Amino acid sequence: MYRFLLSRQWVILTLVGLVLIPVMIKLGFWQLHRHEHKVAQNQLIASSLAAKPVPVTDLAAPGRDLPHRDMWRPVTATGRYDTAHEVVVRQRTAADEQSIGYYVLTPLILGDGDDVLVNRGWISAGDDLTKFPDVPPAPKGTVTVTGRMMADETTAVSGIKDTKGLPPRQVMLINSTEQAKRTGRPMLGGYIEQSAPEPPGGTPELVPEPDHDSIGPHMAYAIQWWLFAAAVPFGWVVLVRRERRDRAKAAEEAAAGADGTADADGADDAAGGAEVAGTGRENGGSAEVARSAVSTE
Repeated sequence: MYRFLLSRQWVILTLVGLVLIPVMIKLGFWQLHRHEHKVAQNQLIASSLAAKPVPVTDLAAPGRDLPHRDMWRPVTATGRYDTAHEVVVRQRTAADEQSIGYYVLTPLILGDGDDVLVNRGWISAGDDLTKFPDVPPAPKGTVTVTGRMMADETTAVSGIKDTKGLPPRQVMLINSTEQAKRTGRPMLGGYIEQSAPEPPGGTPELVPEPDHDSIGPHMAYAIQWWLFAAAVPFGWVVLVRRERRDRAKAAEEAAAGADGTADADGADDAAGGAEVAGTGRENGGSAEVARSAVSTE
């Protein structure tokens, strides 16, 4: 009844189904883990943003990577800007997430002589990407900056390629180690994403707080993958039953066709026998008439 399952076509189909089920289940758990990571990330961002600002030196030190737990923590820094070593970071989007331009990255010299990088905000790219853009000047004298503490950017983490051969004073990544080579002074690990004070005229445009409300579609994707995994055996059973029904129907039609052919052959044989008998009777009658005529003569 189910011998067709041993055919090559059905063996391959069954093996493919057996492979797809665990793969889809694994993809579902992968999306679940991404959902859990996003939720944990949102909680970290929310708690960090709500924390009281602390001096930047409480969280960062020269040559030390910023721990992930200290990301987005509000910090303050007091010093004077080193505009001579100011650079711009290419291919960055404005708050509308559509306009492409630069981040303005300026070292701030602290009272102890160490530097900390400050992302002063976003400016438009302008028409000529080969020249240093027209950057709004940084405040002169001693200033106090408040902002969110951020970790150094790397290609591995950000996915941004560190392109070489860029125009002077233009970079692709915000990295304190690389900028320390430019200034020749010790620089705190990480950088400050400025949130206050608001620059005159709103330029550079301050970077908005990171989104920590959206959780993304990862949970929906996880459920979707698990439904697909459940649908594979269900679909396999449906196909098997359909194949069995189609084969049974084909067999019945073939048997009915064979019976019809046999009946037609039997009828043809009977009709042939009757015709032969009739012909014999006709011939016998003719012979009888001939004999009667001879007798009369």
